[in-house]
Amino acid sequence: MSSEGGRWVDPAPLEVARPRLPWWTLLPNGAKVALLPFATAYVTCWLVCQVVRVVVRYPVTVLVCSLVAWGWITWGEWATAVAGGVVLVGLSAWWFWHPESFGRWVAPVGWSEVRRFCVYACQWRSVVRLSELTKDKRGREFRPRLGRVRAQSWRDCVRVRMVKGQAPEQWETRASGLAHSFGARSCRVRVIRPGVIELDLVRFDPLTVPLPAPALNDDPASVDLRRLVVGRTETGRPLRLRLRGTQVLVVGVSGAGKGSLLWSVVRALAPAIKAGQVRLYGVDPKGGMELGQAQEVFHRVVFDNGEAAVTLLEELAAEVKRRATTYRGVRRSWSPESGDPFLLLVVDELADVIAYQSDKQLRERAARAVQTITSQGRAPGVCVLGLLQDPRKEVVGFRHLFSTRIAMRLDEPAQVDMVLGDGVRQRGAAAHEISEHTPGVAWVKEDGRREPVRARAFHVTDGDLAELVTFVTGGLVLVEGGVR
Repeated sequence: MSSEGGRWVDPAPLEVARPRLPWWTLLPNGAKVALLPFATAYVTCWLVCQVVRVVVRYPVTVLVCSLVAWGWITWGEWATAVAGGVVLVGLSAWWFWHPESFGRWVAPVGWSEVRRFCVYACQWRSVVRLSELTKDKRGREFRPRLGRVRAQSWRDCVRVRMVKGQAPEQWETRASGLAHSFGARSCRVRVIRPGVIELDLVRFDPLTVPLPAPALNDDPASVDLRRLVVGRTETGRPLRLRLRGTQVLVVGVSGAGKGSLLWSVVRALAPAIKAGQVRLYGVDPKGGMELGQAQEVFHRVVFDNGEAAVTLLEELAAEVKRRATTYRGVRRSWSPESGDPFLLLVVDELADVIAYQSDKQLRERAARAVQTITSQGRAPGVCVLGLLQDPRKEVVGFRHLFSTRIAMRLDEPAQVDMVLGDGVRQRGAAAHEISEHTPGVAWVKEDGRREPVRARAFHVTDGDLAELVTFVTGGLVLVEGGVR
C-alpha cells in the first residue's frame, strides 16, 4: 500500500509468467508407474540415436578413439604409443611422397571432422541466433540443424536443414554475416532439395593462377559444340561452354579478360574450322585490335562498325532465314548431317555496333539483324558470341535473347543482376568483386540452371595465336585485307 494525496492507493499487481510444467507431471502416480517402461524405452532409443549420430558425423574420430582404447587395454600404454607413432610416420610419408592421393583419400575426411567440430558445431547456436535465423513459438526455440560438413582445400560445404517456414532467400540476405562469423571470405547458398540448403564458405580463391592454353587437337570429331572446353571451374573441373542451340553474351570491363575467353573458344573450335565444319565471322569495331590478331581463322571479318559490318550482319540474318526455310519439314534443328557448316558470329564491343553508332539508320539496321540472329539462329545452327562492357538495357535491350550469359569483372553490384539475372548476386555471384589481377575469371549462367558457375578461361598468348593461325591455315598467311 502507498499514500498519494492523503489517500491509500493499491500497488500495481505483480505480473509473473505462469510456469509451464510438462504434461506428465500432472498424471497420477499409478499412470506414471504404468508409463515408466515406455519412458525407459524412449530414453534408450534416444541415447542410441545420439550415439549413432556422433558415429555418423565423426567416423574417423570415433574409430581412432576406439582403436586407441582397445590398444591401451590389450597391449598397454607404451605399445599403443609406439603403434600410433608408426602410423603417424606412415601417414607423413604418404603425404610427402604422394600428396595428391593423400589429399584425395585421407585429408578431406579428417579435416572435415576437425572443422565441423571446431569451427561450426561449437558456435552454431550463437551464430544462427545472432543472425536471426531461429524461430520462437510458445517459448520454444526452433533452430536450423547443422548437417554434413565437407572441407576442401579452398572451401567448406556446410549442409543445413532449415526451420519449417524458412526460405533460402532468408539465408542469402545473411550470407555476408555468416561468412564473417565463420572466418570465410564469402558465403554462397545452394538449394539441395526442399528444406535443405548447402552453404559454400569460401576461404580463398582457387583461380589465382593463370591457366595455359591446351595443345591443339587435330581430330574434328573431338569438337563437341555442346561442351567446348574453354577453361576450368573453381572446383577443378573443365569449364564447358555450349554454342549449339544457344547465344552467348560476355560482359566485362576493360582488362577483365574477354579476349582470353574469345580465343579459348576459337582454339577449341580449331579442328572443326580447319575441316570446314565450323565457319567464323567477325566484327571488330576497334579496327582489328582484337580479331586482327588471328584474322586468318575467320571466313570473313570486318574491322569497323559501318556499312560493311551492317551488311555482314544482314547477310547472316538472311542465311538464318534461308536455312529455316530449307530445314522446314526435314529437320527441327541443325546437325552436321545437314551439310551446312555451323556459323559462329563474333562481335567484339557489341555496343559499338548497335548502340554507339552515330548513324541512326545503320544503328537500327544492325540492331534488327542481331536480334534476328539471336532470336531465330539457334535451330538453324547460327550462334552469336557478343562481347561488351556496358550491360545497361538502353545499350543492349535484348539481353534476354542470350541464353548463356557470362559476367567477368564488373564495376557495379547492380550490373551483376543485369547480366546474370535478378537475385544471382545475392546468392553469391559477386562478379563486381573479381580482382583486377585475375583476368579471365568469370561467372557463367545458363538458362534453366539456378546456380551460376565460377571459372577461369585459358590464358591465350600471342604465341598461342600464331600457333592457331598456322594450324588452321597450314602455314599460309593472308597478306592484307580483313575478308577471306
